[in-house]
Amino acid sequence: MNILILTNTFTPHVGGVARSVAAFVEEYRSRGHRVLVVAPEFPVMPENEVDVVRVPAIQNFNASDFSVALPLHVGLTDVIDDFEPDIVHSQHPFLLGMSALRIARYREIPLIFTHHTLYEQYTHYVPGDSPAMRQFAINLATRYANLCDEVFAPSESVQDLLLERGVTTPIAVVPTGVRLENFAHGDGRAVRAKMGIPEEAFVLGHLGRLAPEKNLVFLTRAAADFVGTHPDAHFLVVGTGPSEESMKTVFAKAGIKDRLHIAGTLQKQQLADALHAMDVFVFASQSETQGMVLTEAMAAGLPVVALDGSGVREVVKDGINGRLLMEESSEAFSSALQWLAALPPGDAHKLKQAAFDTAEAFSMQHSADKALACYEEVLSRMPPVPSEDPGDWDDVLVWVRTEWDILKSVAGAGDAALSASLSSDKED
Repeated sequence: MNILILTNTFTPHVGGVARSVAAFVEEYRSRGHRVLVVAPEFPVMPENEVDVVRVPAIQNFNASDFSVALPLHVGLTDVIDDFEPDIVHSQHPFLLGMSALRIARYREIPLIFTHHTLYEQYTHYVPGDSPAMRQFAINLATRYANLCDEVFAPSESVQDLLLERGVTTPIAVVPTGVRLENFAHGDGRAVRAKMGIPEEAFVLGHLGRLAPEKNLVFLTRAAADFVGTHPDAHFLVVGTGPSEESMKTVFAKAGIKDRLHIAGTLQKQQLADALHAMDVFVFASQSETQGMVLTEAMAAGLPVVALDGSGVREVVKDGINGRLLMEESSEAFSSALQWLAALPPGDAHKLKQAAFDTAEAFSMQHSADKALACYEEVLSRMPPVPSEDPGDWDDVLVWVRTEWDILKSVAGAGDAALSASLSSDKED
């Protein structure tokens, strides 16, 4: 099968969508499928990429490591003609997502859309954020989904939400799978030594973008409450982002700044090593569509303490592979950590084994099986019949003029960079 994937973020960018796309591409290719990825240019891109087309992009958008694909892609049509795709898979409802829709409809081939992100959770970055802006983000993604032939929801929670919002296109639950072999082994002792964490310490761990939508103020305060009352406890954080300084401030005010360790962005074996330096993984985000970092942590044998939320409740089973908390309070979170830290060795081992078992259920092999089966099913019901009439393109494109504001939020702030670009685009 020839699979065309269009994504607004891809390697070397580090983020959930980029990692998801890369994982599926690797698995599809290992099974003999051809995959062509269309993605923005990034600084320091991998050399000699095979079947990857880079389109011009605004680099380091708003002082971030994010690249924003420009709307014109000279020569892309010829590349796609040569590739002869059987199916188009879009990872976003805007920018290259709109290109994906055009390509699929022009060639009369199916369009799949993965609803990776709850975009309304990011509008707080945009000046003038309002309920109307959040509703616009919901409507844009919903309308795009209804112009596709199949929607992939990363979790059952997201599937239920999309149905509530009026998505009538068939929905399949296809989480991003975890490559168990990538996290099974790690040198946690070396990481502890490098970060100045005692070998006998009880280490809370967290992985992800350090941003407000991840509920890190709450998480850091809860972690500080626990660490402050347990002299042998430390907090190891993997990631970077705008919330880093506020996290440091929480620990500094608690008088325990030396027990917060922020390792920055890590990948591959360094990431596995860091996970193996932890004793428990802590998580408080309620803006997730799937628990990808949770399954990665569990693949390293870590139990998880997390707040209930979409994408989380499908992974964390209370008392089985960790603790799933319904109450957002530092006291409840600290109490759950205390329960876990005090477990007898036998019970702690059962929790660790249950984490491994959960990761196995979310393996990349299982996820790719689901995705490829959906591709085959969609192809079998050709020609594609979109839920909405794609003929009202003018209306759709007017909507997408404001897509830049949403993308700004994902990148991390500001709105001036693209104002001139949008004005020029309208004049063209």
